[in-house]
Amino acid sequence: MKQWYEDLFENYALTYDNEVFVQGTAGECDFIEKEIAFDKTVRILDIGCGTGRHAIELARRGHTVVGIDLSESQLKRAAEKAHAAGLHVDFQRHDARSLPFREEFDAAIMLCEGAFPLMETDEMNYQILQGAARALKPGGKLIFTTLNGLFPLFHSVKDFLAGESKEGNATYTGNSFDLMTFRDHNITHAKDDLGISKSLQCNERYYVPPEITWLLKSLRFDTVDIFGATLGAFSRNDTLTPEDFEMLVVAAKGCRGQGAADR
Repeated sequence: MKQWYEDLFENYALTYDNEVFVQGTAGECDFIEKEIAFDKTVRILDIGCGTGRHAIELARRGHTVVGIDLSESQLKRAAEKAHAAGLHVDFQRHDARSLPFREEFDAAIMLCEGAFPLMETDEMNYQILQGAARALKPGGKLIFTTLNGLFPLFHSVKDFLAGESKEGNATYTGNSFDLMTFRDHNITHAKDDLGISKSLQCNERYYVPPEITWLLKSLRFDTVDIFGATLGAFSRNDTLTPEDFEMLVVAAKGCRGQGAADR
């Protein structure tokens, strides 16, 4: 049985590229480049790369990128876009919960809920962080965004999503935030690239900053910095508040040693 995120992203590549939340690519890549000191020798892993927007932009700037995703249609669209731009990006189909890489990358990115935190259990979300940690060399950096658990304590997720949507984008109804699990359950309505309407029962996990810090520390990340995530304008100057729908996390992997990331 397919999970909601597998069903949603099947034949959804062209439509996905028109969603409002994917329009900040250039500014987000500016931040990534700054975090890796504009070093063109850095090898980058893009986890949950979707249609390749960050991977392609970083390749355009001279970086070596491997993009992975579970969706064949998303990867096909990514490869077509890279080819049209005359760029080489290594796109591979993998499940983010079981990545095959071990200490191969200097940096990993996981943006716009790229796999994490879409999984159906906390254990599966943790497996994604484990895989990212294993893929990084000692001293490597993980940059990702995730849903900010402080936001639904003060605001309506339903109202926020309705206000951010535009014609042709996915819409969300029946939102119900569970304080015991920090999961928002909703019905996502979308039309795929074939014009077929879908209504999917979805749920996503929101995380509070201490959880993220503890999870990453358990995976041998020495430093964990958390900021507010402004679409297209990531910055270390943005202190995370309950007004931020997403948080931006930058973590640096520690020195070699036995830990949860090795398993």
